[in-house]
Amino acid sequence: MKSIVLMTSPTTNIPPLNVLVTGGNGYIGRKVLRRLVQDEQSFKHIVSFDVRETSADRRMDRVKYVVGDIRDADLAEIITTYKIDTVVHLAAIVTPGKNSDREFEHSVDVIGTRRLLEAAASRRVRQIIVTSSGAAYGYYADNPEWLDEDDDLRGNVTFAYSDHKRQVEEMLVEYRETNPYLKQLIFRPGTVLGAGVRNQITALFDKPIITGLRQSDTPFVLIWDEDVANCIVKGIVEQREGIYNLAGDGTLSLKEIAGLLKKPFLALPVSLVRAALSLLKPLGLSQYGPEQVDFIRYRPVLSNRRLKEEFGYEPQKTTREVFEYFLQSRKTNR
Repeated sequence: MKSIVLMTSPTTNIPPLNVLVTGGNGYIGRKVLRRLVQDEQSFKHIVSFDVRETSADRRMDRVKYVVGDIRDADLAEIITTYKIDTVVHLAAIVTPGKNSDREFEHSVDVIGTRRLLEAAASRRVRQIIVTSSGAAYGYYADNPEWLDEDDDLRGNVTFAYSDHKRQVEEMLVEYRETNPYLKQLIFRPGTVLGAGVRNQITALFDKPIITGLRQSDTPFVLIWDEDVANCIVKGIVEQREGIYNLAGDGTLSLKEIAGLLKKPFLALPVSLVRAALSLLKPLGLSQYGPEQVDFIRYRPVLSNRRLKEEFGYEPQKTTREVFEYFLQSRKTNR
């Protein structure tokens, strides 16, 4: 599938908007809500939708909190009740729990997104902002050195998150053709890091020895979580549409990351790691199977040229600066 890059000029002097944020109780969701709350002129109704109840200490003034499952809730009714103009779709299974399965993850990531799109289209919502992922390009040996927004989205069937993001973007292409009045702004972030981020990527950094693969640099492109939130809010305020990679300048190899962590780096043979994971996963001794080899070996490296030149946003931190900030924040928290 070939992705299509859309562009438009910013819209100015629009009346206050009513915004619905799915996954509002998530890490990025809370950051986005905080920025919306701070801008009293641009936003009227701000609605956070999440399957989890938001605790009292995390609730913000001016935000209406709605608890529900994106697969089952009457999203059209919520959109109608609050006269929603813009939807920010952040709800997704990024780090599956131990008891998660592929069917459940697909139902949230793909079916949930379809139901949201159906509701938004039926209620003539003006704009939807979707956080896709650089993972949608897939983890392949023949990926370009720097992936541009019009490169093929191939995903990987073996990685649920990658495969589901590809499926969601194919769905969005359909909606651009059938519902052209619904503006789409799609962001494809690289690895998101910030002060409180914890996921399967940061778990790699917590190990006493950083292990990589021989004949693979394993390059990471990082984006600061604050940059992600800034881009989303800029997109809402300017009523933008299009498709943009989100990444700081430059890359960091796994060996360079080990150096910044002041930990030893061990590069293992690909065949050895693949064989070990093939044995350990069925025994329940590893969360990951042999497919993890490609996840480490062929990291998609995202170009941010269009983000800077066309969307008009300069990431505040480079990939290296994001990682150094992440390290410093962990030391401070400890």
